[in-house]
Amino acid sequence: MTAQRLLRALTEVIDSHNWAALPGLLHEEFSCHYVHTGETFGAQAWVRLNAEYPGFQHFILRDCVADGDRAVGRFHVTALGEKGLQHFEVASFITVRDELIVNMIEVWTDVDEVAPAGTRPG
Repeated sequence: MTAQRLLRALTEVIDSHNWAALPGLLHEEFSCHYVHTGETFGAQAWVRLNAEYPGFQHFILRDCVADGDRAVGRFHVTALGEKGLQHFEVASFITVRDELIVNMIEVWTDVDEVAPAGTRPG
């Protein structure tokens, strides 16, 4: 499977909460690194993290760019939290080996964050 198809399959599996199918997209040497927290997860821990994420709702692919064994997606993610529906944006960079995702790097941000004063144009 190409990197682009794997990223789209990953989107469908996560958005549909099909946690049993998620390991089938991951290489035995899979690792995921969260740049924003410094954490790195193996396949089993990453699947569990996703499956157990409190209030998770949707994982929507907004953009995808792929070349060879690499792809990057920009996603909009929603989850129900203590204050209602939360919105996040995430950039996911994947590398494919043997038609499975072997490496993933993710960068998450909370959409409700406000830029510091003096940093906005105009």
